[in-house]
Amino acid sequence: MSSFETILLGIIQGLAEFLPISSSGHLAIFQHLLGFKEPELLVDVVLHLGTLLSVCIYFRSDLMAMVKETLEFCGDLFRGRRGFKDIDDKPSAALTFMVVVGTIPTVFIGFLFRSSLERLFGSVTMVGLALLITGFILLVSRYLPEDEHRKDKVVLFTALLIGTVQGFALVPGISRSGTTIVCGMICGLRRELAARFSFLLSIPAIIGAVVLQLYTERLTDVIFPPLVSGFFSSAIVGLIALVILMGIVRKGKLFLFSPYCWIIGLIAIGIGFMA
Repeated sequence: MSSFETILLGIIQGLAEFLPISSSGHLAIFQHLLGFKEPELLVDVVLHLGTLLSVCIYFRSDLMAMVKETLEFCGDLFRGRRGFKDIDDKPSAALTFMVVVGTIPTVFIGFLFRSSLERLFGSVTMVGLALLITGFILLVSRYLPEDEHRKDKVVLFTALLIGTVQGFALVPGISRSGTTIVCGMICGLRRELAARFSFLLSIPAIIGAVVLQLYTERLTDVIFPPLVSGFFSSAIVGLIALVILMGIVRKGKLFLFSPYCWIIGLIAIGIGFMA
């Protein structure tokens, strides 16, 4: 691939990975329209690592607190100073545990339905239908107002449910960020906490996807400059998109992306019928 192609794919990946419009769906549509073949495995890995860097930069304070408190809690647990029931005394350690819990159903669904999910990437029509569904999911957020009764803590059931939704969002065209944030809001979480948990939950998901790709596929030779271009374009655009989305979530305007998803979904369905 040329640097132009990897930069273009990096921009698409960076925008659609965090904005609730489905990065996998958009990559499938753009590759179909522009006649791209599936991107080289190494390019795909680098684009995901770019967006992973975006999440780590934006949530660096949360991640440092999670690592610090988790190590402290595990040390106290090992020495017998605390029991597992005391984890709520360290909120960041508790959040780490909930991210681990939420990752379990995602991994299970990913492995169980991997072959079926991969086949969906070849159908622009199915991607279009999934984008229509994403639009309706985002619309639900309009009717979930922020109030004093919303929760400031992720509990076990909520983590499992959001992780399950993240697993089904592996379907191209279903927005991972949009569905998990809306799911968190339906479960009663405050908007910002729902978004924070959604993106923290994406970290092990992205790492897992990269490791699985490297383990199961054969790497091909790719020229170095396109890799660097794709990495930085996905990282920079991803960070900008993340900042924008968090502001939109705080204002309760996530539903504004619904019309876009419907329009692109209908266009994709039309392209699929004409193909």
